[in-house]
Amino acid sequence: MMRALYTAATGMNAQELKMQVTANNLSNASTTGFKKARAEFEDLLVETLRPAETGEGGRPVPLEVGLGVRAAGTSRAFSQGDLIGTENPLDIAIQGDGFLPVRQLDGTQALTRAGNLRLDSTGQLVTQQGLMVEPGFQIPADTTEIVITENGRVQAKVAGRTNMVEVGVLELAMPENPGGMTALGGNLFLPTEASGRTEMTKPGEGGAGTLLQGFVEGSNVKTVDEMIDLITTQRAYEMNSKVIQTADQMLQKLTNLR
Repeated sequence: MMRALYTAATGMNAQELKMQVTANNLSNASTTGFKKARAEFEDLLVETLRPAETGEGGRPVPLEVGLGVRAAGTSRAFSQGDLIGTENPLDIAIQGDGFLPVRQLDGTQALTRAGNLRLDSTGQLVTQQGLMVEPGFQIPADTTEIVITENGRVQAKVAGRTNMVEVGVLELAMPENPGGMTALGGNLFLPTEASGRTEMTKPGEGGAGTLLQGFVEGSNVKTVDEMIDLITTQRAYEMNSKVIQTADQMLQKLTNLR
């Protein structure tokens, strides 16, 4: 009976974690470039009360009792989000699997799918947080128009000149295992040893995808799916709590035996 109490408690803890992950997904349903997460679980070590036996008269199956569940990890779905038109020439959406590389304040590289870019006071192309988009682009001060092509070429039309000025070429990062990256918040991901080698490639090459100017990629969270997850999680939590109540009632009957 005590085993049932502890087993149900692990189930409640697991469903609470799943609820937290789902709540975070829903809260970021309108976040540019957000990638939804999913809680994954595994069963705890099974206690073998009697092993399977061989030979004549042997029992072909063991007698085992599970000890509950535990969290195994959280995985992210890097599927493409909806493309949202903004009519802002500095906004870009990635149509593919690539990531925009940015330079953090401590000098390390981070990756993002949020393409809502801006110009800082020095004319550098930066993210909403002010992080420089690598390899760095200096837009001339007297620029009247900015064009970002699907293959990553950044061009500026400068006042007094008829031809477009080539500013640079955007590159996209391709980690071997995107799921191994660490989420930093602020739409940023940090490459780790688990994510493998990060290759830099030009848009349109190596499956990195192409760029679409004047659009941003929305969150890939589907609110209806998340709401269904909320309902099933709540019901699973309630059933585990019911197991605890039932086990407690059975223990009360045992202690009241005379």
